[in-house]
Amino acid sequence: MRADRLLSILLLLQNRGKISSRELAETLEVSERTIFRDMEALGIAGIPVLAERGREGGWMLAEGYRTSLTGMTPKEISALLLPADPAILQALGIQSEFSSASRKLQAASARLPASPLSVLNERIHIDGAGWHPSGETYPCLTALQEAVWEEHKVRIGYLRGEEYAERLICPLGLVVKRGVWYVAAETGEGMRTYRISRINSAEVMEETFRRPANFNLADYWEASTTAFKSSLPRYPAELLVKENAMNALQKERYVNILQQTPDARPGWIVVQAEFNTPESACRIILSLSPGIIVASPAELAGSVECSLREALLLYENNTQPHSF
Repeated sequence: MRADRLLSILLLLQNRGKISSRELAETLEVSERTIFRDMEALGIAGIPVLAERGREGGWMLAEGYRTSLTGMTPKEISALLLPADPAILQALGIQSEFSSASRKLQAASARLPASPLSVLNERIHIDGAGWHPSGETYPCLTALQEAVWEEHKVRIGYLRGEEYAERLICPLGLVVKRGVWYVAAETGEGMRTYRISRINSAEVMEETFRRPANFNLADYWEASTTAFKSSLPRYPAELLVKENAMNALQKERYVNILQQTPDARPGWIVVQAEFNTPESACRIILSLSPGIIVASPAELAGSVECSLREALLLYENNTQPHSF
């Protein structure tokens, strides 16, 4: 523990230039007396630590001194620039002590030829700030992550509908949206996006590939998402939505809100929306009841009413007492 703390002190001094005993103690969660002992230990080890007294004083390294004890690779540095969401970090297998590693990041970044952030953005894209666990498993994520970073081709086996297929791909980046992971890849048939939970096998090949110079992962994802949404069937409906249910409706993945205007009745909003199918519309509306009323089409209103009556009848008939 002390060795880690001494390295942290050394890197803090290197990155900040000058820092007081109090700041060091608060950052490292130790006493100021411990900091004085650590400084003495650094001095004995031959590290040129200087103390400047006075109100604006503090500890600093001798001018020109610089350590190379970071021990971090560009990949590790880039990983630290991801949002510190435990689920994302666990999925990628890059959990770390962020307070310590971020200090190492600053020291190592100065020696990299390219910005770690730009390298990261080329290969991993997180769509949206939220993280909602999907329950999906990703046995091939680690192999695909390695191939993305090292630019190796991968032979994958995956489920295409009900059929099993194999492809040789050049993985250009990983995307996570609402807890679901995808890989964007070049194939012999052009760019494709694969849902990683449907990939059953991934063999990283010795053969490498060259990333297209003009490829932008975020732009590709936005364009492919737009194309996918435009290809989906559209089922329009007019709804009356309570104000307190509007936020939940807007978060629904398969609902496109076209227009919303206040209704004459206080607390209600008239919403023009598009669903994918009548079945999907009915399911989503029922999940948000009693905060939504279907104004049109009549067939959708009838389906929702029928489902509600069936549910009510089920409860009315279930009159036997239960013991819990």
